[in-house]
Amino acid sequence: MDKFSNHVKNVLHGFFLAVGTTVAEPATILPLMVSHFGGSPVLVGFFSGLLRGGAVIMQLFAAFKAQHYALMLPYLRRVFLFRFLSWFMIGVSIMLFGKDHPTLTLWCIGIGLFLFSFSAGFGAIYFREIVAKIFSHRFRGKSMATRQFFAGLGALVSGAVAAWVLETFEAPYDFGYLFMLSALLMGIGLAAFATVEEPLKDRFDTKIDSFKAFLKHAARTLRADRQLQLQTATFLLGYSYLISMPFIILDAQDRIDLTGTAVGTLITAQMTGAMLSNLVWGKLGGAGLNRLIANIAIFIQLTAVILAFFADSLPFYILIFFLFGAAADGNRIASGNLILILAPESKRPLYVALQMNIVSLGMFFSILGGFILHFGGYTLLYLVTAFTLFVAFILSFRLRDAV
Repeated sequence: MDKFSNHVKNVLHGFFLAVGTTVAEPATILPLMVSHFGGSPVLVGFFSGLLRGGAVIMQLFAAFKAQHYALMLPYLRRVFLFRFLSWFMIGVSIMLFGKDHPTLTLWCIGIGLFLFSFSAGFGAIYFREIVAKIFSHRFRGKSMATRQFFAGLGALVSGAVAAWVLETFEAPYDFGYLFMLSALLMGIGLAAFATVEEPLKDRFDTKIDSFKAFLKHAARTLRADRQLQLQTATFLLGYSYLISMPFIILDAQDRIDLTGTAVGTLITAQMTGAMLSNLVWGKLGGAGLNRLIANIAIFIQLTAVILAFFADSLPFYILIFFLFGAAADGNRIASGNLILILAPESKRPLYVALQMNIVSLGMFFSILGGFILHFGGYTLLYLVTAFTLFVAFILSFRLRDAV
């Protein structure tokens, strides 16, 4: 465990994946792109949900199939190839149809986002299992924080490139160029992690041959483990910041002069927050203080939403996106570490799938946000988000860390 070469490959994967996916950041570029092709706020929320939450459908099935996999890497490599092709084809479809066929382009973007996220349902289970096998609990916290630090750096690079492309090329070709270039860069990171040294697994739970029986077993496991229930509820509600986050950029577009450079600045602020925060998350995770990470991260999200009520200038929005970036990485580290600490080795894919499958439903909160905005406006949108985050903040104090 804890080989330096595996650590480096984990970090490279995070860096180049962030470089690639930042071009469709649900808080900035994705809403502007969907809006350009005539999409409504509801569609913006739906596409944001597709990008973040398409994986939710397949995670339990992936855990079922992976019950007795001694090695996960061969299956993860197939997922990597599928994700690369899905992302690249979004850019191709924008170049081919974006100018004259906006509705068809939206369909192609939606299908591409769904396939990219859908395949992650398998990839997330395989990835978490590999990370649990190659790193110890303490070192994993440090490695994942380092990965997210460099992911933030990669996103900063991507934000700067995105700003330049948006200013240099006319729409919609600028979006097409962004997707195709980012797919190639993403591929470097996928290739890096595809070569980690994964040890064989030799401890397995009793294999369940029927997926229906596996689902019943999963339900019994969830009912029997109160801490798993608490973790799942806390991080599900922690995703409620997505009720309003994809629409803050649209609110900013109405309140201030939002140029391509300003959009790039907001992306940079968000990724700077993510990058710098990992210096803190890494120290706390390495010390085994994952519950404290969750407490702080959810409180930061709540603060950012409250600030959105009053934002009226670019510096104000820069602060908001900085806070969102910092909080997102904190929640990711806390939830990932806590579930791997809680899960017995023989049941690890099941535990990971249960938490991720339920928590990932929160990635569709943006769809709810689209309806709230459409029928109730920004004030109601921010109020609902703040209240839900407050509940998550209270629950986070009942999480249990490693002894």
